[in-house]
Amino acid sequence: MLRGSGLKPSAIASGLIGGLFGVTLGIGGFTFIYARGASYLGHDSAACANCHVMNDQYDGWIKSSHRSVAQCNDCHAPHDLVGKYTTKAVNGFRHSLAFTTGRFHEPIQITPGNRAVTEGACRHCHDDVVRMMRPGAPGHGGRQTDQVQCLRCHHSVGHAELSPVALRTEK
Repeated sequence: MLRGSGLKPSAIASGLIGGLFGVTLGIGGFTFIYARGASYLGHDSAACANCHVMNDQYDGWIKSSHRSVAQCNDCHAPHDLVGKYTTKAVNGFRHSLAFTTGRFHEPIQITPGNRAVTEGACRHCHDDVVRMMRPGAPGHGGRQTDQVQCLRCHHSVGHAELSPVALRTEK
């Protein structure tokens, strides 16, 4: 027992841990609500325009050829449940940190990991075409699959009229 307080050290430690947990939960909950976090758990592309920095991408998607067949998640999240929500969690953390601190490139640029996810989505949905480009098969312009990146030539398919600068990969 601490002298004069009548409290045991374990009770004080429990109180501090509980208080820290409560503050963390409170700040996290406030941030989740303020940032409309629940909207990112769904499949509505409008959620991607919650941040002004994504308005050009959203507007480009509205004008794109893929608007009627694909939402943002279809191209920017893996198609398996674990991969999808892992990618959403990592991107959510990265985006909230970048936007809170103001440390992000404008116009926003895709990361190498997210570019790979998007490339995989192209190949997933267009497997019938991609199959013809696999090594040993007649290629797209005579090239092999490992040399061909869908996004190299088709970078504006999902985001019509976007500047090539916005489509560059972040380093």
